[in-house]
Amino acid sequence: MKRITVLLVEDHQIVREGFRALLKHESDIEVVGEAETGRQAVAMVKKLCPAVVVMDIAMPLLNGLEATRQIRKAVPDTKVLILSAHSDDAYVEQAAELGAAGFLLKQTSSPNLATAIREVQRGNTFFSPAIAKVLNSRVRKSVDREGNVSQKNNRLSSREIEVLQLIAEGKPNKQVAAELGVSFKTVDKHRQHLMAKLNIHDIAGLTRYAISQGIIESSVQLTIT
Repeated sequence: MKRITVLLVEDHQIVREGFRALLKHESDIEVVGEAETGRQAVAMVKKLCPAVVVMDIAMPLLNGLEATRQIRKAVPDTKVLILSAHSDDAYVEQAAELGAAGFLLKQTSSPNLATAIREVQRGNTFFSPAIAKVLNSRVRKSVDREGNVSQKNNRLSSREIEVLQLIAEGKPNKQVAAELGVSFKTVDKHRQHLMAKLNIHDIAGLTRYAISQGIIESSVQLTIT
């Protein structure tokens, strides 16, 4: 029997260990790797091509939502299952729009995790009841009287979102450049473009925007310079 290969992505080691221990008892599921940042996850997916990625949202350097977008673009056959402590509308809506096949709340995940992995691997979707309710509400609101579904205008590129997260986490341009492997001038140009696109003209404003869009958590300790 071919086992379902899984990559665990979570920045807290003790949580990853808990999920690994939970899945160890499932004969048809094999954890093939672990990552603690979104950027690490993208690189590992390209290398390992797991069937399913179990993805946290709130992680440093690159959050789970943007990692999901990059994974779905790079390795479309890999399914992403979001596992988060947060059910905020912004997180849920973006996860669905970016191609996540499922969304589980951590507090209710234990009995459902293996089932969710199997379902998304088969090509189905799997959402916690509370998450499904949010999605259904969003779908109803997005359909106009003619039955057309409105589309969100995602104005920021993948690289701009990466830069935005690092800036919102309080990292100076020099450190952002080092993290992304680009020049200081390139980072400064991205920051100028972000401010122009969003009509936001200071770092505090960019940080508030990042929080409102679920790019970083409001509980993250920020150093605004």
